[in-house]
Amino acid sequence: MNPVIGQCPICHETLHVTRLHCRHCDTTVEGHFTLGRLYQLSAQQLDFVETFIRCEGKINRVEQEIGLSYPAVRARLTEVIEAMGYEVGAPDPAPLSEETRREILSELSAGALNAEEALQMLRGK
Repeated sequence: MNPVIGQCPICHETLHVTRLHCRHCDTTVEGHFTLGRLYQLSAQQLDFVETFIRCEGKINRVEQEIGLSYPAVRARLTEVIEAMGYEVGAPDPAPLSEETRREILSELSAGALNAEEALQMLRGK
């Protein structure tokens, strides 16, 4: 059997399922069904997802299996995330040292910073 495709081979728009059929009892169900987010991926992206899952999400194992560098694997993962319609978040800022945190609070206490400025600095922004 051929795999289900999620994009039109002509215009590349998302395909919609309108008919399901059981080969065992010959039942047919018609309506409008979604394929889900995974069907928005290209064949190459699906292969990457399968490898990623097989490697239990461990990028170093994915690197070894497909022979790409960490940045290349990360770029492919980002591409898949975006193709599925999700936003890739900015990495969390590095935690502040205790000394830096105290300096910010001290400046806030002295009136050199207002509460909003201190909060932004404590959040690493």
